[in-house]
Amino acid sequence: MLLTPQAQAVLLLNVSLGKSDSGGSKPLARREWARFAAWLHDNGLEPSALLKGDLDTLLEGWEDKSVERERLRALLNRGAALGLSLERWERAGLWVLTRSDADYPERLKRRLGRAAPAVLFGCGNRALLGRGGVAVVGSRNAGDDDLAFALKLGADAAAEGYSLVSGGARGIDRYAMQGALERDGTALGVLADSLLRSAMAADYRRYILSGDLALVSPFNPEAGFNVGNAMARNACIYCLADAAVVVCSETGKGGPWTGA
Repeated sequence: MLLTPQAQAVLLLNVSLGKSDSGGSKPLARREWARFAAWLHDNGLEPSALLKGDLDTLLEGWEDKSVERERLRALLNRGAALGLSLERWERAGLWVLTRSDADYPERLKRRLGRAAPAVLFGCGNRALLGRGGVAVVGSRNAGDDDLAFALKLGADAAAEGYSLVSGGARGIDRYAMQGALERDGTALGVLADSLLRSAMAADYRRYILSGDLALVSPFNPEAGFNVGNAMARNACIYCLADAAVVVCSETGKGGPWTGA
């Protein structure tokens, strides 16, 4: 997988590399990256400059209690680990987008501003990132009636020419996506975990190959389930759609309730 120096620097600073990463420094959180990226911009620097210049000289004047220079240095020194990860992801047909790439969805930048994910991993038809459509979300533990409604809603959206946006989670999300795809529509799944595994799943693979499905995630494609990540990706689901339907939700908690 060939990446520009810009993309390499952004990934090194923002993405956990899991088992390939032997370093101890934690990648930048979204707000930390927003502060650092704004400082780089204000000082006429691109992230790629950090890979080839003297870091102490380049970062003269940068002061932040949580984003120290040594932390940045350790993150940028993970090139070998990143290379191993990129090889695995490329074999599975994954691609990577950063905010400076032309295919990065304008909707996320416009609606989330600096809070938009620095990196998106994905597979399938990139054009679906900018198509909009109807988001359908709901509980993982939905009853049979709600699941049937989600399936029909996905099919009806496809019949009316709308793309279906959802989170790919067990329950309402998957039923809505299934309804759209089985009706020869298109779907965009914004995943909180396990993108690599999902990209290889038989249920999804034929739709990915036909161009009717794209799966994306702002997190390491090999990351397991994490409640914080699941909550964070909900904003992406809503921002990539034109409208949203919450089929069912547990009162006062959960991603559908919080996002709505």
